[in-house]
Amino acid sequence: MTQTTSLQDSPRSAERAADSRPLYRQLADQYRRAIGNGVLRPGDRMPSMRAFMQRHSVSLATATESYRVLERAALIDARPRAGYFVRVPPAAALPAAAEPDAADLALQPGAAQFVGIHSTISAIVSTYRRYPDALNLGGSTASPDLYPTAALQKTALRALRRQPTLLTAAGHDHGDPALRAVIARRVLEAGIQIGADDVIMTHGGIEAMNLALRAVTQPGDTVAVESPCFFGLLQALESLGLRALEIPASPSTGLAVEALAFALQTHPDIKAVVVVPHLQNPLGSVMPDAHKARLVELCSQAGIALIEDDPYRELVDAASSPRSLKAWDTDGTVIHCTSFNKTLAPGLRVGWINGGRWHARVGMLKFAQSRHNEPLAQVVLAEFLETSAYERHLRRLRDRLRIQRERMAAAIAASFPDGTRFTPPGGGMFFWIELPREVSSSAFFEAALLDGIRVMPGTVYSNAGRFDHFIRLSCPSTDIELADEAVRKLGRLATRMAAHAKTP
Repeated sequence: MTQTTSLQDSPRSAERAADSRPLYRQLADQYRRAIGNGVLRPGDRMPSMRAFMQRHSVSLATATESYRVLERAALIDARPRAGYFVRVPPAAALPAAAEPDAADLALQPGAAQFVGIHSTISAIVSTYRRYPDALNLGGSTASPDLYPTAALQKTALRALRRQPTLLTAAGHDHGDPALRAVIARRVLEAGIQIGADDVIMTHGGIEAMNLALRAVTQPGDTVAVESPCFFGLLQALESLGLRALEIPASPSTGLAVEALAFALQTHPDIKAVVVVPHLQNPLGSVMPDAHKARLVELCSQAGIALIEDDPYRELVDAASSPRSLKAWDTDGTVIHCTSFNKTLAPGLRVGWINGGRWHARVGMLKFAQSRHNEPLAQVVLAEFLETSAYERHLRRLRDRLRIQRERMAAAIAASFPDGTRFTPPGGGMFFWIELPREVSSSAFFEAALLDGIRVMPGTVYSNAGRFDHFIRLSCPSTDIELADEAVRKLGRLATRMAAHAKTP
């Protein structure tokens, strides 16, 4: 967590009295020195204007000019509604991650049968458990102190006082009506036009995805997925007896839409496409609007379901809210799935789904599979989302994740060996890192645990054996210094492994 550093003014008072320069320049130089000698570090919050004026007994005009000098010198940044921060210097230039060779992959897509992703993940989880104190740089949710714990607790207590039977009465089949109404209003900003009755609450995003897949497929069917692909989806496909057809994805723009178009021509057995358009896991890519429109059009023409998994949209760094794939849907082709696990409360496990033209079937499957969701969490969310507190939380969360990403990106660029490539994501907390080809991510994973650090090896993001020299890192920790040192350790480890592999 970044905090305002206290910079005492008194040692410089005599120097300032003898300095003929304008006072705002003297103060700017004082902070310039503090930044230069590390008293103020990249990502630290600068004093607010009010605090600056009080600390130095100056006017608003002097404080403003001091900060303008520092901004022009590229030493601080102003962030809307957040204040001023010491600028994180640009990372040393590392090559961007390689774009997929869509032509080659599309010509040989080979619908993979189930090659044991369950057993691979089970082995990783088992290995993790042997190192319970390892720093987790392989997770997919932020640190608990980045979420509004106290505010949610107060909201829950109020809800229980108003409705004492929330823990003992059965809930509504499709979810709390007030929450579903709030969701229907909120998603208008993403271009989704649905009513409260078009929302079905689920036990997190993973139940929503399972319901969508069950609604549109039968065991043995083929589902097109991004490559690399979130391993949880591959597990779901395997558990449902489905085949995964891997379509290449770009680290900057996501699913290669034209590669999918080719696959739809050559694989008529495809029954659904699953895509994460915003901050794809593990790539961190954001799909451009033109690609979204083309993707929806392709699936509509083919008459197959387009399942949109969208838990990270509100973590995208953008001036306005990105539009959902559902915004281009005119015939119910898109099944929209999302959750609040990443943005607000991982512990509540609340998600929702709109099933498009399969909505009634999704509702039937939900009732058969798990009945209603637990009511308390939904009532808490409905009240929290109705206020401005959620938007304030999102702004803080995006801001703090951006600071952590910038620090981690700089550490990766400074520490990892030649041959490392990565494309900084447009938000969220993931880094998809391509290591030198001679470094095995499985071996790297094991060695990193011995150094007390968890990472995710690239092998779990494909059923087809790709990505052995890739890793996914995340920046969930708020202890920036600890994370920096961990990244430096990982860089040294990758350097040693690359050098060892090249030694005759």
